Amino acid sequence: MKHISILVLEDATMSSIDSSYQILTRINDFLKYQGKEPFYTIEMVGLQANTALSKGLYSIHADKTIAAINQTDVIVIPLICGDFSQTFAKNKPYASWLLSQYQNGAEIVCLCVGSFFLASTGLLNGKKCAIHWAARNEFVSMFPDIHIIDDNIITDENRIYTCGGGFSYLNLLLYVIEKHLGREMSVLASKMFEIDIERKNQQPFIIFVGQKKHGDPQVLKAQEYIENNPEALYTIDELCTKLAVGRRTFERRFKKSTGNSIAEYIQRVKVEYAKKQLETGNKNINEIIYEVGYNDTDAFRRVFKKHTDLSLADYRKKYRV
Repeated sequence: MKHISILVLEDATMSSIDSSYQILTRINDFLKYQGKEPFYTIEMVGLQANTALSKGLYSIHADKTIAAINQTDVIVIPLICGDFSQTFAKNKPYASWLLSQYQNGAEIVCLCVGSFFLASTGLLNGKKCAIHWAARNEFVSMFPDIHIIDDNIITDENRIYTCGGGFSYLNLLLYVIEKHLGREMSVLASKMFEIDIERKNQQPFIIFVGQKKHGDPQVLKAQEYIENNPEALYTIDELCTKLAVGRRTFERRFKKSTGNSIAEYIQRVKVEYAKKQLETGNKNINEIIYEVGYNDTDAFRRVFKKHTDLSLADYRKKYRV
């Protein structure tokens, strides 16, 4: 048996709280149908009896307050929305309780950008964390000591689970169910709730947005030139000459400011341009490759696959308007 505390955080989304409750409750039903005892005791846990969500659109009644929970086995941190700094302040009373429960052996299941709140407690320092691609830059600027994972949807480290992507928390719940009760139960839940159990990364969904809140005007000027000229063919030396900067020093500044090397940044911009052409245009794939400045079609195919986890043909088939 495991006791699960689903936190009713301020600024949490109703859907992530309710989905967690419904899926975990149904696991007990599945066990009952198999003639087995329930495995989860699930409670909504808050700071007070009732919490308003979505600017008062919904209200959730907590089964217990954190003061009444001396020990729990699993803590679910829901997806949050709004201004993250304000959210930290509103939910600060949870922090010491969360730290205490983790030190006593509790697992923490953090849904999508709920990781902003978890990171604010210090529990993610030095650990891996998956984050929604659209929130990556903000997360990195706020928590530079946390290791962001881009290629996988889910991270699992020292009893802390995180996930990237809006509704990928459904995959995280399946993952946790599998750890607790085995693959068979996870597959059953996948089938009953029609969740794609094989979804492993968020690369096909990413829209590249460069980090620009860094305060280095020359790096920003380089970013703007790269983004405004996705079809141009130029070397890094030529870019540095245009900006009147030394290559070695500027490459270090660029990497520090954006999190990408100059070469990676150019690749990401060209891939993003190619994605738009595949989604809306009628040009054949080789034409698109030449248009983004690659003469070696195989080289660009590898670059595209690296950043999207799809071939150009598969991307067009999946996303073409």
